[in-house]
Amino acid sequence: MTSAQQAVSRQVMLQNQHIMGWGVENPEPAPGMYDFSDLDSRMGFIRESGGIPIITLCCAPDWMKGGTAGETDWNELTTAPLPEHYADFADLSAVIARRYPDVRHFMVWNEFKGFFDEATKQWKAREYTDLYNQVYDAIKAVNPDNRVGGPYIGMATTSPDIATTASTLSGPWGSVDQRALETLDYWLANKRGADFVVVDGLATRAGGAGDEFAALGKLSAVSRWVRERTALPLWWAEWHVEPAESGWTDRRQIALRTAAMITMATSGVNTALYWNPSPASEGCAPCLWTDTRDEDGGRPLPLLSTLQEFARWFPPGTPLEEVPAPPEVRVLSQPRRVVAVNTVNSEVTVQLDGRAVRLGPYETRWITRERE
Repeated sequence: MTSAQQAVSRQVMLQNQHIMGWGVENPEPAPGMYDFSDLDSRMGFIRESGGIPIITLCCAPDWMKGGTAGETDWNELTTAPLPEHYADFADLSAVIARRYPDVRHFMVWNEFKGFFDEATKQWKAREYTDLYNQVYDAIKAVNPDNRVGGPYIGMATTSPDIATTASTLSGPWGSVDQRALETLDYWLANKRGADFVVVDGLATRAGGAGDEFAALGKLSAVSRWVRERTALPLWWAEWHVEPAESGWTDRRQIALRTAAMITMATSGVNTALYWNPSPASEGCAPCLWTDTRDEDGGRPLPLLSTLQEFARWFPPGTPLEEVPAPPEVRVLSQPRRVVAVNTVNSEVTVQLDGRAVRLGPYETRWITRERE
């Protein structure tokens, strides 16, 4: 077992894999000609590390989107399949579901890639839902216990003063693009069925929030908005909270991501998947392990431990308890374990179960509760 596998295997966690792209070759280069070598390898890693596998049914082979059978143009990876090939993509999805019978959760497509109409500047909600419905039927036909979700729409932030795209779902962090909200509403009304609903998005200062921690309010606002419309479990397939090249310290970067997970946990989110960046250096705070291409690569980094702590102590359905804290501190608590995050660059003291806990600047602290 590699170092990365050993590190991941310390706690059972969800692991997601796309069927094409992101390290996996074309699974069906020509009709009926399959190549699952890369996907098999990735699924093998998940099994060997004790993970719970998830498959994202994206993207489509070239011949399904107007390309030449037997060829793969990676520049066209995010092109959507043509409507006349929706059934072919559904068939491929079923083949994959049969090949990996231990997989129970499937997300259909990714961020509406290829489903944007440049002429009307609108998302192609009807076309995506047509594809989704055919894939849903195919996956359920393989095993009714399979869980299928969508629409995996990006909840983009727009400036509140842009009337053409701004919505009433807004706050100090900005306004969610009305087109994304309409798309999700259309899918909810016209889907054949679903076992969970999937969204993603950025929550950064770009929308107008005063600081990066205030921007996390978008995560809770979107989650509440979805909750008002459906009782389906809510998944955030992606959540990005830091601008590129922020220059922040490792401690600040980890604090921000921990605060984001606290925000989602307290907003009724059932599942939050984390996209592990490719480590460019030893000091990659958002990364989970060091570069596996290095001789001593695959060593765990601090954020992996953070995710594992969340998976261990705060799985869906965990009863949460309120802990008084100053506004600078984000806290998530259950009867046995607490995580506290200082969101400012100065020391802060929190009272927990009758004792004072001092947090350094941007410190994240996991605390075992001591009760009489």
